[in-house]
Amino acid sequence: MLDAVDFSGRPFHFIGIGGIGMSALAQVLTQRMLPVSGSDLASSNITQRLEAQGAQIFLTQGAANITQVAQGVLPQVVCSTAINPGNSEYRAAVELGCPIFHRSDLLAALMKQYQGIAIAGTHGKTTTSSMVGYLLLKAGLDPTIVIGGEVNAWAGNAHVGKGVHFVAEADESDGSLVKHSAQIGVITNIELDHPDHYTTLEQVIDTFQIFASQCQQVIGCIDSPAVKEFIQPAITYSLWQSTADYTVDQVAYGADGTSALIIERGQVLGRLNLPILGKHNLSNALAAIAIGRLVGLEFSQIASILATFEGARRRFEHRGEYNHILFIDDYGHHPSEIQVTLAAARLRAESTTDPRRVVAVFQPHRYSRTLTFLSEFAESFGNADVVITTDIYSAGEPDLGQVTGQQLADAIATHHPHSTYQPSLQTVSAYLMETLLPGDLVLFLGAGNLNRVIPELMAFYQKIEQKQPMPSLR
Repeated sequence: MLDAVDFSGRPFHFIGIGGIGMSALAQVLTQRMLPVSGSDLASSNITQRLEAQGAQIFLTQGAANITQVAQGVLPQVVCSTAINPGNSEYRAAVELGCPIFHRSDLLAALMKQYQGIAIAGTHGKTTTSSMVGYLLLKAGLDPTIVIGGEVNAWAGNAHVGKGVHFVAEADESDGSLVKHSAQIGVITNIELDHPDHYTTLEQVIDTFQIFASQCQQVIGCIDSPAVKEFIQPAITYSLWQSTADYTVDQVAYGADGTSALIIERGQVLGRLNLPILGKHNLSNALAAIAIGRLVGLEFSQIASILATFEGARRRFEHRGEYNHILFIDDYGHHPSEIQVTLAAARLRAESTTDPRRVVAVFQPHRYSRTLTFLSEFAESFGNADVVITTDIYSAGEPDLGQVTGQQLADAIATHHPHSTYQPSLQTVSAYLMETLLPGDLVLFLGAGNLNRVIPELMAFYQKIEQKQPMPSLR
């Protein structure tokens, strides 16, 4: 199947080209001067960027798009799991006989043309792949990079380099991870996170085992019990197991970053000062260090580069501060992710002489995930002073009536005395306009569209800030 992808000049058409994973692949193809077209339901900064790079963009989905681009040579059609087989544009492509590839088929075919570095794991993929891409880019190796998030260092979610390395985020959510083979595979952790596709953790482990067997070298975090027991990676890293190939000592977690001595197979390499917060990001950095050392970089260079890494967007992203209220946007949508993100928020909040309140605003993502992890979500907000929950973002899943946002809010309330439910983004915004206080750190959590309320809230509090009387000068 992978060999069937034609990179010799045959056009590509993406159904849902504005998606974060789809658009990254489309960008790689446009920068390789291949004909690219695609459709999405609305214009965005991503579709506009692709159009500026030469892609033909349709802001609707329908059979006419395929008919228009299928003049002469039938395009290779790329879609993701999000595209329903009943989609009229997809059906037209099938009827015309277009070659049809899943997004993962194209990613796997591209990776085979390089020395692939595939970053997999239930959590931390985007940050780790961004960190690895940034490290190799700044070290002068000029990799090609495809990730599921946007990074300021390369102004988007993809970079087409001239080097031999291909750094990609490899997704397990729909089982397509098994299509990937890479020179270096990384597994950050293994948990059940996508109950819409997997029934048990054992099924998830099977997927990662197949992926690991197809990589020439596997780097894995043995702080994850499933990685340690079922993957047994050749190169290991850990925050607390001294037997790992890469570990740490003298760790200091602070409000402005993390500092640690890095140990490689029992030998101290030196100190790393990482500007992004939390234990989880120090763990991600160990994966990046292991890769850097594997491709021949000196630790001093690795440490110097990682000291300037700002992170990916929507990963504890600082959006602004108005009326002394700090607005943070984060993609976390699994109980484990919420816990580590709130721990980082607590570090930031308690860094001043007058500690901030941590206000967590959470939009559950998918009915299946909310139902499966209802009790785990309920216990995940201990580091928040206030919790606001809104309705479930379906991500295209049908509502079977098994769980609601109100039920999740009620479950959280049994563990947290200061929680409330606001059923819509409009009521969330209105509630926050009434209740946020100067000094608060407000953290928006979720993989859906919750962050749409942030600009409105920042504008509201900016106006309040501007109305405050200037202090008198004496």
